[in-house]
Amino acid sequence: METLTRTNKILFFSFLFLTSALLARSHEVDDESEFTYDEESEKGPSHWGEIHSEWSMCNSGKLQSPIDLLNERVEIVSHLGRLHRSYKPSNSTLLNRGHDMMLRWEGGAGHIKINGTQYQLNQAHWHSPSEHTINGRRFDLEVHLVHESNDGKTAVVGIMYKIGRADSFLSMIEDDLKALAHTKGVERNIGVIDPKQVKLGSRKYYRYIGSLTVPPCTQDVVWTIVRKVRTVTREQMKLIREAVHDESETNSRPVQAANKRSIRLYRPNDPKE
Repeated sequence: METLTRTNKILFFSFLFLTSALLARSHEVDDESEFTYDEESEKGPSHWGEIHSEWSMCNSGKLQSPIDLLNERVEIVSHLGRLHRSYKPSNSTLLNRGHDMMLRWEGGAGHIKINGTQYQLNQAHWHSPSEHTINGRRFDLEVHLVHESNDGKTAVVGIMYKIGRADSFLSMIEDDLKALAHTKGVERNIGVIDPKQVKLGSRKYYRYIGSLTVPPCTQDVVWTIVRKVRTVTREQMKLIREAVHDESETNSRPVQAANKRSIRLYRPNDPKE
């Protein structure tokens, strides 16, 4: 009986180790210095899958992101339901990951629920220009709100922006972004931030199954892309890039093949919407 118990313990801890290792490999890398967005580089997007074996999905995956949300591919539906964001204010930090700025919420900042699964909000980061395109059009900026379920599944909410009026959320953290522009490898505590301040502006959204847009390019990510394109100032867009020390003007992965994936556009039945 004692031998059986000892064996069970070994199996249990081995399972925990393997599970944690797999989850670690499925997350976006926090140190982005090992790859680049330069198409001419051997570490550029077309070679990401060759840099590490656990990044192979970047080259071989058939459900990769971002994609072009082409009208001809989109099915308009009303049964998906509103995107309910049960967010709450939480202490947060800003981190320069090498190619982007990441705002990380600590201690739980609430969740969204999709198809009965609850996804906890962990972080937000920005890409310029946008990674997703609509009918071939690329916009000036895209924010990704990254969520994770208890069993390690990922759901990302994406919002795209064009040049126009200032974005109120970026205005809130502008001073912190400017402060990080003069530091390197520093995670800056920026106090309590309410993720509800990241405005959606529309109930309409695209939904499809894709991947992380940075290594390891893990698939089966549930993507929700807000249909409304919001606005930022040119100065806010530049600040996002200038706060990063990669000397690159862009940090967007090229559009990937849709491969006949289902792309739905949620549109409420309510005429007022």
